[in-house]
Amino acid sequence: MTRTHIYDAVRTPFGRAGGALAGIRPDDLAATVMRASVERVGLDAARIDDVIFGDANQAGEDNRNVARMGALLAGFPTTVTGVTVNRLCASSVEAVVQGSRAIETGDAEIILAGGVESMSRAPFVVEKPAKPFPATGNQTMWNTAIGWRMTNRALPNHWTISNGEAAEKTAATWGINREDQDAFAVRSHELAAKAWADGIYDGEIVQVPGAELARDEGIRDGSTVEKLAGLKTLFAQDGTVTAGNSSTINDGASAVLLGAEGALEAEPLARITGRGAHGVDPDEFPTAPIEAANKALARAGRTWSEVDFVELNEAFASQSLACLRGWPDLDPEKLNIHGGALAIGHPLGASGGRIIGHAAHELARRGTGVAVVAICIGVGQGLAVVLER
Repeated sequence: MTRTHIYDAVRTPFGRAGGALAGIRPDDLAATVMRASVERVGLDAARIDDVIFGDANQAGEDNRNVARMGALLAGFPTTVTGVTVNRLCASSVEAVVQGSRAIETGDAEIILAGGVESMSRAPFVVEKPAKPFPATGNQTMWNTAIGWRMTNRALPNHWTISNGEAAEKTAATWGINREDQDAFAVRSHELAAKAWADGIYDGEIVQVPGAELARDEGIRDGSTVEKLAGLKTLFAQDGTVTAGNSSTINDGASAVLLGAEGALEAEPLARITGRGAHGVDPDEFPTAPIEAANKALARAGRTWSEVDFVELNEAFASQSLACLRGWPDLDPEKLNIHGGALAIGHPLGASGGRIIGHAAHELARRGTGVAVVAICIGVGQGLAVVLER
């Protein structure tokens, strides 16, 4: 079987909910990175065998297959097909995984993978009543941006706690205190701000016309442990999880151009050598990346001693610190060396493409190396890939 190579990766800056990108439809965000993906490498879009895009919501303007809609809006020929996949927070990692499998089995030569999310524009929805114009009773309106909705009552109550409550449970189970979580969050902001200032992200960013951003909108300059200590806990009276040590609600899109060896004249950034998925109880989802990454490394024939750096999506500081403890052979300084989602943001369907893309660009800068990319997923899953150059 042929190997899957990453030829390029691009993303928008991530905007805060209600911020600079809130006025941009998700299908237009998707089209922006799709169009940039072919323009940056001089690819004839007609050569793309399939567009696979992740999207966790799909309840609003991203309905009815946003991958296909984005490709049409990007100006791709109608012969280029598109499919939307949903593995919640890991949707764009899933898109890359599915694309790599298609290439390695010979079903495709070039796949454009990625993901999109506009959490600002996610609609409020109500269930249909049993009868039209019911005379009595009220309807519940659900916010589709994030979290459980219309939950099946057959599921155990302790499984369907909020993501924040699961982060609190993780902190308690692993003995992770508030101070360590706040310090980790400050590190994320400092590293992200420095990386932007040093131009590290310049080569992987495309601006959204009319909504340009100098950098990811959520990065807070001057963030300190002392300032974060003043924030109230959100999910438990005596808890440790706050808005300051949790990822935010965001908007953005990412794309990863995948191809077989020699499919493009451009030199690949990296190649995919391992994949791994792992499931846990839904209320323990923050730690699912631990075994997902272990599986991906084993399938790549690598060990933690060979890993040069890790891109882990920072849903919560407690989640990231728990994963670090679950990887005792990993030097903590190798984790998210240019900041993570606590600063950059977490537009669900786009985050996986961001961390895979950034890892690929970093490997290209170094010229060689092994990287692990991992992400936790609501309802109890983790997904990981190994990249090498």
